Amino acid sequence: MRTITLGPEGTYSHRAAAAVSESVAFTESVSAIVDAVDDGECDRGVIPIENSIEGSVTESLDSLTESDVAVVAEVITPIRHALLAQGESFETIASHAQALAQCRGYLDDHYPVADLEAVASTARGVEHAREDPTVAAIGHPDNASDDLTVLAEDIQDRTSNATRFFVIAGPKERSIEGGKTSLIVYPNVDYPGLLLELLEPFAERNVNLTRLESRPSGERLGDYLFHIDVEAGLYEQRLQDAIEDIEELASEGWVRRLGSYDTQHVVE
Repeated sequence: MRTITLGPEGTYSHRAAAAVSESVAFTESVSAIVDAVDDGECDRGVIPIENSIEGSVTESLDSLTESDVAVVAEVITPIRHALLAQGESFETIASHAQALAQCRGYLDDHYPVADLEAVASTARGVEHAREDPTVAAIGHPDNASDDLTVLAEDIQDRTSNATRFFVIAGPKERSIEGGKTSLIVYPNVDYPGLLLELLEPFAERNVNLTRLESRPSGERLGDYLFHIDVEAGLYEQRLQDAIEDIEELASEGWVRRLGSYDTQHVVE
């Protein structure tokens, strides 16, 4: 089974992908991952969805909206950031924008004058640090080597830092089995009380929402769609009934079932 995720080798996405597949290929954008699965070039894709500190990864949410893929699993991995460099003296700290944000407090306290450089991935920042002694990187401590030293470990602002990844597959693999389900709802209408009406079908059937997020539809300014995660499987009648009610409310738009799935944890 060929799986594609954010690279190069050594990213947190790579660690998540390795938990579900032995054959992992790399690219440097979420949209490229979704396209590779949508086109059938790869069997699976692993994309970051949500971080416990920085919140949702909007590129992933938007890519799921634009393509017809299925979510078949979620992988939760702890994030352990380390500061890596060739030596104690450096001018720039390079990493993924989310990693830089997750270590904002530490960086402000210890390296307030360092230049922060956002790159495509934590592993790309590590490569940069290996090539240039004036650059340090933020990444997993396992990325240290003979020419790259761990200067500090667990520099993330919160010890509970974790990232949630979706494992995606082609639409034919969409499942109704699992303890969680993800949906995208585009009402294509706007009136007072709409959001309340969209939530009531879940509340009335005791279906717990674990995430609700609006994103611009891209159709017009002020027009939104909703990403919804619930603790129920599509096989359950209560969820089927709730979705039927929502489809009536969104009759001018659409409702997409991304699929039902279970959760896997990467243990560090």
